[in-house]
Amino acid sequence: MLAAASVLLGGCGLLGKPPPLTAAAPLTMSVTSPDFTGGVIPAAFTCDGAGENSPSIFWSGAPQGTKSIALVVDDAAAPISPRVYWIVYDINSTTTDLTIGKPPPHARVAQNSAGDAGYDPPCPVGSTHSYRFTVYALNTYFRSALPANSQLLSAWTMIAQHVIARGTLTGRALPGGLPGQDGHSAGPASDAAGKSALP
Repeated sequence: MLAAASVLLGGCGLLGKPPPLTAAAPLTMSVTSPDFTGGVIPAAFTCDGAGENSPSIFWSGAPQGTKSIALVVDDAAAPISPRVYWIVYDINSTTTDLTIGKPPPHARVAQNSAGDAGYDPPCPVGSTHSYRFTVYALNTYFRSALPANSQLLSAWTMIAQHVIARGTLTGRALPGGLPGQDGHSAGPASDAAGKSALP
């Protein structure tokens, strides 16, 4: 099970760079955020702001057979290993958005890389970083099989085994929340099919 999970974790954007697409997890969902401007994550949603709220995220394109939705926020370019900032799962299959700072009713949150069950605001140091907001359509609803405050690896493994579709929105954040030389830093966002702009 762990061997299979390690392949899927990398392939689904949970860890590392996604390999060539497979029929098991096509990039067919669209993910957007009205809070991003030109691909930039506002400082209010990073460690340079209040650090309490996540941005609002909208998605569409969950395929037939979707039983629940999961959201993972990560920085795959983090040193040593990818850093995970937020994992939300058991989102109702009919839900199409997360409002600012609030998981939907009955959704559960797993521990992030900081060991907390909540949103850990991105905190780039030294240079601009890209952060992925990946939405997963799953073929199951975990309930007691994956309780709230689950450990990070447990949540990764369970989600990876049940992905049937996904979509990714990528945004950039700057150290200190400052604009770039041109007044902004445009980061790659998802295209019409919800495909990640990361390699």
